[in-house]
This record gives sequence, structure tokens and C-alpha cells, in this order.
Amino acid sequence: MKSEWWRGAIIYQIYPRSFYDSNRDGTGDLAGIQAKLDYISSLGVDAIWISPFFKSPMRDFGYDVSDYRAIDPLFGSNEDFIALLVAAHQRGLKVIIDMVLAHTSDEHRWFLESRNDRTNPRADWYVWADPNPDGTPPNNWISPFGGPAWQWEARRQQYYLHHFLRSQPNLNWHNPEVAAAMFDEVRFWLDAGVDGLRLDAITTLSHDPKLRSNPPLKLDPKDPEFPAKSRNPFYWQLMIFSRDQPRTLEALAELRSVVDEYSDRYLIGEVADVDMIVVSAKYTQSGKHLNSCYSFELMQSTFGASFLRRAIQSTEKALGSGWTTWAMSNHDNVRVASRFGSAEHLAGDHRALAKVLLAALLCLRGGACIYQGEELGLPEAELDFAELQDPWGIEFWPDYKGRDGCRTPMPWSAELPRSGFSDAKPWLPVPAEHLHFAVDQQEKDADSVLQMFRRFMAWRRGHPALIRGSIDLIESPESILAFERSLEEERLLCVFNLSNSDAVQKIPQGWKAIEGHGFRAVVNQGQLRLPAFGAWFGLPG
Repeated sequence: MKSEWWRGAIIYQIYPRSFYDSNRDGTGDLAGIQAKLDYISSLGVDAIWISPFFKSPMRDFGYDVSDYRAIDPLFGSNEDFIALLVAAHQRGLKVIIDMVLAHTSDEHRWFLESRNDRTNPRADWYVWADPNPDGTPPNNWISPFGGPAWQWEARRQQYYLHHFLRSQPNLNWHNPEVAAAMFDEVRFWLDAGVDGLRLDAITTLSHDPKLRSNPPLKLDPKDPEFPAKSRNPFYWQLMIFSRDQPRTLEALAELRSVVDEYSDRYLIGEVADVDMIVVSAKYTQSGKHLNSCYSFELMQSTFGASFLRRAIQSTEKALGSGWTTWAMSNHDNVRVASRFGSAEHLAGDHRALAKVLLAALLCLRGGACIYQGEELGLPEAELDFAELQDPWGIEFWPDYKGRDGCRTPMPWSAELPRSGFSDAKPWLPVPAEHLHFAVDQQEKDADSVLQMFRRFMAWRRGHPALIRGSIDLIESPESILAFERSLEEERLLCVFNLSNSDAVQKIPQGWKAIEGHGFRAVVNQGQLRLPAFGAWFGLPG
């Protein structure tokens, strides 16, 4: 690495189907992203991460790849991607693409050959297993999308493994030929000039070669996630054989060697369905695997200052020399403004809540991912069953409404009915309530979430301690999160009130307030009084 630009970097995640439609077919595309690069650049972010745009039957909306080297016509062409890459680099934006290494589509040519019989050249490229004597699958592994993680294939008289949809067969990473082939796919995009790879569902990369069944997991009724987990058998297992296997770490080291053939490139892995903090540390602290990990740690339904405090403490204790990238929203989870704002103790000023959540995220030690619309304070969309596209939501309705609510089109204008996203009927509807959050409306409001985000990003850039510094938690009341960030001579005290009422924090002697970040609070004789969803920042006097 010539530099470590990714340390403390803010990455803007783009879900291309829903960002901007340039060709008026109702679906966002690569040319649409290029058309909005000036907007993205104005946010002050360091990089963009684009969710999959490869050729795909789109049963899981691009996370089922049928050709890793071809852009799906829905999004444009390979030439469109290169034009986008060049335009992003001209604006100083790094470009990270989503690589799905663990599985392919069942329409990928490799799988079409592999499934034919047990003797073809790619017969062992996927995870195949004989049935039990009674015809049942070889073990008890379950897919979060519902049912066993195994699908019968009559041609081979065997089951194949699919950790997600049955149309997403898992590759056999214990086969060196598979690893070599996938590394060639990676090199194709590194040769094209991408700056980094976000690795999807990386804990599912390899499997237990003995195919041992997972032991049961007794759910804790006191767990805030219990209601959701109790309705899906996927969460009733301790996934010690179906996730985070030793071969995964070996394969990541091999991948890192490939990526290190190129200068200044970046690897970030998505970690889920495991102890996310421990695994993130394991995958990053050696310096020989991933540069960073990205987890769902802050995407749970629980929230509050104490929750964030525990997450920071646990991460810092485990991480050591590793690195994490924090996120509060993405394309798979309920948007943060709704998830946290729905809690009774957080009901109140939605705009103030969105601002303080962004400020806190941008001040944590590590990088951060901002999901499109998060800079607007965009809430989750409420959709009817007939409007759903997500197979996960359709399967588990009405207990779980799926991921469509966070994937609706970006509201660029307050114009009905399509908010400036497209001139055609969009693939998902634009909720009427999102029009109030539209970019063109927030551009005109100096006190909007969008304008606060821009100001805060510019202010953050002037404080290296917030980008690469250490973090030390400060004792605080239940509703307040307080910590000190330090780097060389700079020390910065950050205090956040994550409640909907005023709160008081004792400030150590010798600290003075600094301005430029857009928040206001009052200090009187060492007592800091923060308004609801307020924040304060100080330097040693």
C-alpha cells in the first residue's frame, strides 16, 4: 500500500437500482450514478461503494451473479462503468465495487456445467453432498430466506449448498481451481482500475468439509432481537459449522496477496451471523487478510447511548491492530432514522435525531459507511404486500416486511409522483412522505440534515484525531455518549445526547468549546447542558 486512505474514510454506499435512472426505464443505472457525481462530491465523502451491477437474473437483485465480467444491461455497459470510474477519479472519489465470492447464480456457466453429472471438469466447483439414507439433506443448515440450505439436483442425485436463495449455489472454496478462477475475476476489475472490493457475506465463503450439523441455540427472551429471531428457524442454530470456517481465513490471505499485487487497493468484508466484533478483529488485525470489516453491529433494533458505549468498548477490546468500518444503515436493514426513531424514548424531532446519529457515526474510531439517503435523514418506506419485490419479505410477510423499505428510489425532488428519480414508473414506489426529504428541498434549507452533513464533513476533515486517532470513553449519564479522540498533539472531546430531552454532562476542567460543526450547547461552571439530540465538541483550553 502506498497509502492508507481508507483509515477513517467515509464511504457512500450506492444501491444502483434506486439511485438515479438516466435512461427512463424505471431502474437506476451506472450513467445515473455518473450524472450525480457532483452531488456525491459535494458531500465531502472519500469513496463510493456500488452494490452489484454484474450480469444477473436478479432473483436477489444482483447478488446472484451469472457473469462477473459483464455489466447487466439493466445498468448499462462495461463502457458505462469505465466512464463512471474515470469521472469519479477526476473528482477525487475512490470507487469500491461489491464482489460476491461465496456463491454465484444458478445460471452461471460454471454451475450449469457442474450440475450435469459427477465427472465433468467443474463437478467439484460447488458444494455437493449425498442425501442421508432417508433422502433428507446431509445436515441441518438453514437458509435465512426460509427452509433448508440444501437443494436437490436430480441430474447428479445430490444436494447442493445454498446459504441464501436456492438460485445462489455456494462455490467450493476447498477446491484450488475455484479460488484461482475467482481471483482471476477479481484481477479483471483491479486491472480496470477499481480502488477496492467490498466482499459480500464473507463469513459464508467456505464450509465445514465434514458437513457437521450446527448445534441448537437457545434464544434469550430478553434479547431485543428475540421477536424477529423467534420467527425464523435460521436463528435457532449456533452456526459454528456453516459460518466463519478456517478455510475462509486462508482464502482471505490468498486474496490479499492478489490485491497487494496492485498499489493502493482496499479490501473490506461484510461480517454477519457470527460474533461480529470477534470475527472482524480476526479478519483484520494480522495485516495479512482484510483491511477492514463492515458489520451489522449498529444495525440492530436496540439503541441508546449505553448500547453504543458497549459496542465501542467491545470493539476496542477485541480489535487491537485491526480496523473496523461502522454503519448504521444499508440496503439490507431498516433505515436508522426509523429503526432508532421508533423507540419510545427517542420519539421527537426526527431531523435533530438524524443529525446527531450522523455526527456520532462520523466521530467513531474507524471508517464509516453512509447509505444513500441517510444524509437526508430518510425514514424507512412503508410498502403494501403487493408492492414488494424482495423474496425475503414475501416469504416472511407480515412478521417481516423484507428489505424493500430501505431500497425505494432516492428522492431528488419533491415533484409527484417519481421525485426526480425517473420519468417512468420506478421499480419500487416512491413514498409520498419521502418528498418532504427530497434533495431539492434540503438544498434550500440551511438547517436541513443534508446541509448539516456537508458542514460536519468539512469540519471533520480539519481534525485528524477524528480520522485516525485513538478513542477513550468518558464516564457519562445513561442518555449521553462521551469520548475523547486523540492523535499526536490533538485531543478532541465529543459529547452526544441521544435522548429526546435535555441532559447534563460534567466537563473536565480545562476544556473549551469549538465551533464549525453546526451543534449548539451551553457550558456553565463545568456543567454541559445539551438539548435533546444535541452534541458538543471541545479542545483543551
